[in-house]
Amino acid sequence: MKSKNTKLRAGDEVIVISGREKGKRGNIKSIVGEKCIINDLNLAKRHTRPNPQLGITGGIVEKEMPIHLSNVMIWNSSIKKQDKVAFKNEKGKKTRVFRSTGKDIK
Repeated sequence: MKSKNTKLRAGDEVIVISGREKGKRGNIKSIVGEKCIINDLNLAKRHTRPNPQLGITGGIVEKEMPIHLSNVMIWNSSIKKQDKVAFKNEKGKKTRVFRSTGKDIK
């Protein structure tokens, strides 16, 4: 399923604005649909069964779980706050910019 969200992309630094992980920052690992997986955030313990054919050892594994995109905002490092994403058209090219400062995002 392709994501319709064009404001946030994999690799963006975001801050969680609601839920158990509120206030924590991290980089987006992947986006699937309306949810994203953030590096080392929203961890859950998963009990896995060993599979010798695949070389998987059993035990309790911590796994990153998805967070809905409405619960994260992009982090603006220049003002050290969360920010919204706007779009700017220059010479026929659409670029993402921070709403508060107007500077390009990466």
